[in-house]
Amino acid sequence: MAQINSADQLIKQMEEWFSKLPPLPSNWRDVIANITPWLALVFGIIGVLGSLAAIGVLTFLAPFVVLGDGMGVASGGVIGAVLALVASVLLLMAFPGTRDRKMSGWRLLFWSEVVSIISSAVAFSAGGVVGALIGFYIIFQIKSHYK
Repeated sequence: MAQINSADQLIKQMEEWFSKLPPLPSNWRDVIANITPWLALVFGIIGVLGSLAAIGVLTFLAPFVVLGDGMGVASGGVIGAVLALVASVLLLMAFPGTRDRKMSGWRLLFWSEVVSIISSAVAFSAGGVVGALIGFYIIFQIKSHYK
């Protein structure tokens, strides 16, 4: 029960932060809510395939990471690729819920963004962090469409 409360607290805190930003026009929010399930499905599939490929390539490079004292792109890259895989799977899991406008689908989108921003931080990707922050802004803009 404590985990649910802390998760709800995180969502409420972030919602408070993002509510201070200018809202999108109502018709934009409607369009975004309508295409979100399909975007989650497409990017979930692409993300799973890309992450699996990255994990395979980075695993192949693992012996070279050991030779370099664990330094280099591949050492953090494997962790980032696994986290990206988790975020992509969460997007796929969000598809039915977002299609049916259920809050459970919205929550899966939220957790996918959380994992995505962690993945970007692990990979030292400023662009990924900015992208995840934009993603949070958008999902909080459409939250009212989900019950």
